Amino acid sequence: MTMPQNEVDLFRDTWVRYFGYANEVGESFRPVIPVKVVRASYAVAFAYALADTADKSWKMFRKDGRPKKVIVEAGDALLWQTLASVVIPGITINRICAFTQKTLKNKAQRIPPTPRSIIAVAVGLASIPFIIFPIDHGVTLLMNLTYRRWV
Repeated sequence: MTMPQNEVDLFRDTWVRYFGYANEVGESFRPVIPVKVVRASYAVAFAYALADTADKSWKMFRKDGRPKKVIVEAGDALLWQTLASVVIPGITINRICAFTQKTLKNKAQRIPPTPRSIIAVAVGLASIPFIIFPIDHGVTLLMNLTYRRWV
């Protein structure tokens, strides 16, 4: 959705955006917490994505009101959030942590398993700020080249 330049998007331009990263935090802690907690972090991230979708849909409904426009806007927001907040960053952090653990197990065998897991958590958490902008930007480009052109 094209927003006026002076309007702040609550779900993408404020601290609320951090709820979309709940699953990355969950994935970072995967080596040391029960899988149920990791899954709960995905529930938080999906709730955030759905809230942003509802917000964008409501704004389009108030602006235009035509069902097709509202559905297109909802699809855009849901697809963007699912890719940029849940799927791609979740996979990325999961793989970073798994690679870290595997590397430490193979290359630093003197480090016991618990400290290796804690190091993997730290690497995962430290990676989050570095993956956010490239993923958000990449998903925006992907959306501009696909969904937003096709619909």
